[in-house]
Amino acid sequence: MEASRGKILLIDDDPFFRRVLADAFAEGGFTVFTAKDGDEGVATFLEVSPDAVISDLIMPGKGGVSTCLEISRLAGAREPVIVLLTSMFQGKAREHETPEMGARFHIPKSTKPLDIVIIVEQLLDRTRFRPIAG
Repeated sequence: MEASRGKILLIDDDPFFRRVLADAFAEGGFTVFTAKDGDEGVATFLEVSPDAVISDLIMPGKGGVSTCLEISRLAGAREPVIVLLTSMFQGKAREHETPEMGARFHIPKSTKPLDIVIIVEQLLDRTRFRPIAG
């Protein structure tokens, strides 16, 4: 059995989308954890310390912005790659110099699941070569 390529936490209130994206990451060799809302997502983050967190922007209760900000605060210097999935814009994924709405990376929710996996793989590869701030 191959070793996991990393731990991914998917936070989305849509069970179908969550399952499709989880399957895509699992097929890519990742260990996948899921949460149905922001509160469950934060609790799961604390439990499993994922390498990447992918959160829907619009969710009932604690939305994606609050969820990402809380995860970032709790992570401290060991912050994972944090991605917001949003249907608020179309086009290609965007990276921001400083976090916007709790995440530096925004990906349109209309992006194909395999493409989301590829983008996250690239982001993880980049962070593995980034020096840790001390």
